[in-house]
Amino acid sequence: MKTDVEELSPTRVKLTIEVPFEELEHAFDVTYKSLAKQVQIKGFRPGKAPARLIDRYVGRGAVISEAVNHAVPELYNEAIQKEEIFALGQPDVEVTKLEDNDELAFTAEVDVRPKFEVPDYENLEVTVDDAEVTEDQVEDQINNLRERFSTLVGAGRPAEKGDHVSIDLSAAVDGEKLEDVQASGLSYEIGTNTILEGLDDTLEGMSEGESATFATKLVGGEYEGQDADVTVTVHSVKIKELPELDDEFAQLASEFDTMEELRADVRSRLTQSRRLQQLSQGRDRALEKLVESVEIPLPESVVEEQVKRRRDSLEQQLAQSGLTKEAYLESQEQTEEEFEEELTKGARSSVKAGFILDQIALQEELSADNSELSQYVVEQAQRMGVAPDQLAQHLVESNQLNIAYTEVVRSKAMDLIVEKATVTDESGNVIEQETESDTDEAPEAEAEESETPQAEAAEAEAGEAKPADE
Repeated sequence: MKTDVEELSPTRVKLTIEVPFEELEHAFDVTYKSLAKQVQIKGFRPGKAPARLIDRYVGRGAVISEAVNHAVPELYNEAIQKEEIFALGQPDVEVTKLEDNDELAFTAEVDVRPKFEVPDYENLEVTVDDAEVTEDQVEDQINNLRERFSTLVGAGRPAEKGDHVSIDLSAAVDGEKLEDVQASGLSYEIGTNTILEGLDDTLEGMSEGESATFATKLVGGEYEGQDADVTVTVHSVKIKELPELDDEFAQLASEFDTMEELRADVRSRLTQSRRLQQLSQGRDRALEKLVESVEIPLPESVVEEQVKRRRDSLEQQLAQSGLTKEAYLESQEQTEEEFEEELTKGARSSVKAGFILDQIALQEELSADNSELSQYVVEQAQRMGVAPDQLAQHLVESNQLNIAYTEVVRSKAMDLIVEKATVTDESGNVIEQETESDTDEAPEAEAEESETPQAEAAEAEAGEAKPADE
């Protein structure tokens, strides 16, 4: 086999591959065995017909076409390994010569990872937020906990903002009641303005057993956007009663006997949470600074695939939460153009970060052994809520073990960046950055302010550096 490589651009190459027919013997053997099982030739059992009869029965051209279809992927993979080409995505293949018993020639154009060297990254300096926990933050967490143990009691007065009411709703358009637009026994907190425009204003001042009608526009469903008269009936008006912050509350809400012990525990958890956030922030900012310092060309097809993956992921999340893209853009105060620009910018940064981590892994000769791959599978399975054996089987069957390998090696490259960076907080204190394996051992903070554990932050970071050809 003869292979020539032409560089079309820093991120795309064209391989010209020429193969004499005698080197296609394996492909023809596989093809004949496959066809022999599919055809029925008189005098021969299935799978036993000789090649010359198969040529005559199905046509020599069909045999050659089938053999070439089998051979080209193998020849292409052999060529890129021989030429040490880091291919991204699937190639565009064109057969340029096919003469029976003579030669097969084809070209394959494919995007490739750009060639570059990562400059010295030992002197990176990044700043992260302070990890100090204030008394106000501790009290905020205590109050959040207090809210969880609140009870609702009858108000004994007309409804006010902040009260909790049980209501019925029904709607009519042009005097005709809409049977599909009604709700009974709905619990609602006045002032949240989460159902219908005008509902909160109408509820304020109403008492138990009273009904009132207000005009509004319907949201969602078949009648979305239509003007309607909505009738609301109040069944109950209740206020939230909070428990006293005393030792009895500490015993009710935790395993501690006193409020002093509870506050100390909350402070400890908040500090641990801030520490984990600080470590994650240090990793993110070190990588961001390195990405900004390196200029490399990016394959547009890979960037476009990353953009599509991010867009699909967002749309799936919006669908699951019942939000429209328009509502999301409004909440973010973004136009469609600004959203697409931000999406593309993030995708380019993600692809670039992946290339840089891969190059550091090559320069530092990093690798992953079976035990490290197994540990990765176990951690991912825990985060996904599936059995490790099940995830491992899926990775093997879908030919994605290379993705697991890439993630482990990239994590090691990231650890090197962090180890060599100087990280300080806003107060000027040097932060000793731990590797990902070290922080995996740290206990998770359960304080409500930090519902995203460190493991989740690491997962997000890995997501920003996904292999470009996934």
